[in-house]
Amino acid sequence: MGSRSLILFLLAISIFSCKEKVEQNLEKEQEDLAVVEPEEVYEFGFNLNDFVVKRDTIRRGDTFGDILERNKIGYPKIFNIVQKAKDTFDIARGLRVGKPYTLLCSKDSLQQPQCFIYQPNLEEYVVINFQDSIHAYIKRKPITYIEKSATGIIETNISEALDDQGLSLRLAYKMADEIYAWTIDFNRLQKGDKFKVLYTDKYIDDTIYAGVHDVKAAYFLHNNEPFYAFEFETDSVKHIRDYFSDEAKNLRRAFLKAPVQFSRISSRYNLKRRIAYYGNKIRPHKGTDFAAPIGTPIMATANGTVTKSSYTSGNGNYVKIRHNATYETQYLHMLKRKVKVGQFVKQGDIIGWVGMTGHTAGPHVCYRFWKNGRQVDPLREKLPEAEPISENLKNKYFDFIKPIKAKLDSIPFKKVKPKLPMENNLISQAK
Repeated sequence: MGSRSLILFLLAISIFSCKEKVEQNLEKEQEDLAVVEPEEVYEFGFNLNDFVVKRDTIRRGDTFGDILERNKIGYPKIFNIVQKAKDTFDIARGLRVGKPYTLLCSKDSLQQPQCFIYQPNLEEYVVINFQDSIHAYIKRKPITYIEKSATGIIETNISEALDDQGLSLRLAYKMADEIYAWTIDFNRLQKGDKFKVLYTDKYIDDTIYAGVHDVKAAYFLHNNEPFYAFEFETDSVKHIRDYFSDEAKNLRRAFLKAPVQFSRISSRYNLKRRIAYYGNKIRPHKGTDFAAPIGTPIMATANGTVTKSSYTSGNGNYVKIRHNATYETQYLHMLKRKVKVGQFVKQGDIIGWVGMTGHTAGPHVCYRFWKNGRQVDPLREKLPEAEPISENLKNKYFDFIKPIKAKLDSIPFKKVKPKLPMENNLISQAK
């Protein structure tokens, strides 16, 4: 064999060998591709890979029928679905604008809906399944509570101390308006005041952060005076929980200062007030008006039993609560009432929403306060303290808080990162 023939022979072998390797690699890649399957994705109890998934939100004017008709479901079937599902969820009236829904559709050219899933809130979802037979049910997503701790040193206010650490401002509200509202004036905090807090964060489906669920315990050093607070259940039947000091003293009063948060007093209790609605004639105003946007939650200012939940032309939607033999409260001009007569409510429970029903010129809640059957000004009353821990519960309480207090005391304060001169200059310019 000549040298030229030998070269050609070797080249042919090389080409054949390369081709064989390429074919082997292609076969291997095809084998690898063949075993790769789409990852199963479960939500609402369904494998989403089995469906064409369509997500949207309820738009103004949308009805359940409109949504299904847009997706090729006829009216007779829609009517049948609504009728069979109404005992579980009134889908014809229960949809709210802006709330999300999901359609699970068949994986064919028609893509007809097989299941409608509506989410009225982050935790609950309504499933109306009409793949074969029609059935409906309501389920809750799994909730996880994670205990956390936070500390802070006051430079200006508690909100800034939390915000600088990326912590929820809900903690500031809980401490200022729920835990220490009657023992510390948060408008007069001093630079260098310190706090620690043990709390639980709430997560839905392990991924969706749903905010601060509860504060278990707190410590506040204000004006060099320590203030401990521990949450403790004093009534296991009515599930009443309060915050108490390390000496078992109740930290709150029997009544909240106001039935709505973040509001202003637009009109005080005044027996000689002239009211424009009545032609500027003198009409006693025996309530305190708290102005707030329509839809603002109205809270019961103390524990009690609902004695009235009704409507009159003057009061509009209103609720009245008896707290004990001495005190009653009433809440007027509600957009909507949430409670019924005979229902027991706890301090802070939502009983309705601010509206403009009845005789009113603007959105507010008229808060009325009775003492021994006579209407009085709650802002001038020396309101009683909340009930203390009963003697038979004190030992249980001290045993309960002992490990919590030890844990709280062991948490070190985080050092405040000093602001650089340039940062301070930028902050002052921004202001």
